[in-house]
Amino acid sequence: MKNIYLLAILGIFLISCSSDKAEPADLIFTNGIIYTVNESQPTAEAVAVKDGMILAVGTTEEIEKHKSENTEVIDLQGETMTPGIIESHAHLMGIGYNKLELDLMYVKTYDELVEKVAEAVAKAKPGDWITGRGWHQDKWIEKPEKMVKGFQTNEQLNEVSPDNPVYLSHASGHAAFANGKALELAGISNLKGERPGQVEGGEIILDELGNPTGILSERAAGLVGRLIPAETPERAEQALTLALKELNEKGITSFHDAGSGQATIDLIQKFKNEGKLTVRQYVMLTGTQPALLEKWYERGPMIDSVDHLLTVRSIKLNCDGALGSRGAWLLEDYTDRAGHRGHETLPMEVVTEVSEKAIPAGFQVCAHAIGDRANQEILDRYEAAFANYPDSKKLRFRIEHAQHIHPDDIPRFGELGVIAAMQAIHLSSDRPWAIDRLGEKRIIDGAYVWQKLMQSGAVVTNGTDAPVEPVDPIPSFYASVTRKTLQGLPDGGYEGDQKMTRAEALKSYTLDGAFAEFEENFKGSIEVGKAADFTVFDKNIMKVPEDEILETKVAMTVVAGKVVYKK
Repeated sequence: MKNIYLLAILGIFLISCSSDKAEPADLIFTNGIIYTVNESQPTAEAVAVKDGMILAVGTTEEIEKHKSENTEVIDLQGETMTPGIIESHAHLMGIGYNKLELDLMYVKTYDELVEKVAEAVAKAKPGDWITGRGWHQDKWIEKPEKMVKGFQTNEQLNEVSPDNPVYLSHASGHAAFANGKALELAGISNLKGERPGQVEGGEIILDELGNPTGILSERAAGLVGRLIPAETPERAEQALTLALKELNEKGITSFHDAGSGQATIDLIQKFKNEGKLTVRQYVMLTGTQPALLEKWYERGPMIDSVDHLLTVRSIKLNCDGALGSRGAWLLEDYTDRAGHRGHETLPMEVVTEVSEKAIPAGFQVCAHAIGDRANQEILDRYEAAFANYPDSKKLRFRIEHAQHIHPDDIPRFGELGVIAAMQAIHLSSDRPWAIDRLGEKRIIDGAYVWQKLMQSGAVVTNGTDAPVEPVDPIPSFYASVTRKTLQGLPDGGYEGDQKMTRAEALKSYTLDGAFAEFEENFKGSIEVGKAADFTVFDKNIMKVPEDEILETKVAMTVVAGKVVYKK
């Protein structure tokens, strides 16, 4: 009996010793302020990583047990770590190409735009296209003397570029500005007639004499855009490389690409195969290519369940325009343009057709809708498509932007399980002039209504719509919690009752983004067993005064346990 007793004591001792030996980690992050977006453990001091996955989360003392002689330790030096930021709506190749063309996002006047074009012409060969993006007439500090329907005209552009065709996309991507040479190549001249300037799903803006001003709204932009020489494979690789670098520097670990064709998917796959894909990609198939969709319906979704680096399981439909170009499709007239209600840029029967084909094929549908008419029409068609599917909430259909919604339609997002994929930064950029488009009542009742949507039970994700806005998540986080412009106006923010809390804003940029791509069990929060995707900030965005949020910089970006960017 005595020997049996001693053996029992020895066994307990050995078990106790072995329990103190925790599984060794490849990497430990310590000495930081860690926000996990995990309700059962909201904060932590340290995280252990093994094989690109989170091994343990806890106090410094607890994580220290996972340290071995081969463990790399990263001292966060008091900086703030969050789950990896998920950009839920932007345009991957657009970000890259924006760096290869004229970047007009920061021009403050029409004269400055013309000056940039003149500089580009001086470096170009006669006949070369001058292309760029980012101008927004409502953000200029002063307007040109001559305006037609709220836009500038192209006389000055013609003077500096008589021989080079010029095509400059609006910041929203829903209008373009072309010079006379480009219009000449497209065969666009005086357009007097019964419906002057009207194009299906768009408009050629004309002056009082019927002459084109150079502004091409919505689908009319394609009349000139299609003439621009196709991109080369080499330039596409350069653009993707630049885009990924930008995302790494801005703390983005996952990216929802809002509408691409097969060539882009193949290029991303090539980068993955070559080990150059440093941001996880969730690609929406462009709805502008029906033949492409038919091929994918037959093939079915491409879900990367191994590396989680490239998944294709959704379809993007462009259903109306933007408020800036007065292309958003409204139920009532624009306040600042009587008789005009925007454009239905895609026949609504296409939304019905795609939805009914997508569901049995296993695809999510993501429909762009900014105006209240577009949101209502899409919800109607989603609801009809869901009727034959009792588990329709599992489909996670989305409306991209959901910027202006009729009050009667707000509860429908939660009821139908439709995700509102919104971009808080649009509030900061657009709200000062959006009231001119919609009037005060429509703004208050249904524009940028984040809290109303969340209270309906809807999931609201966050992002930037880059290159419409810079892809930096910090300004969008700031807009989420303040509802102010980036200049800090007005006091209390616009419609302050719709502000997100900081916890809600962080969740919209992490776990909710993961949910919107069916990956909430793999990423989006700092929990054991999830991907080691982290963003580290040099300030505590959850605690610093509001006016310090915009001073915050990304200090480090980690994807699958690998540091892909360090300041």
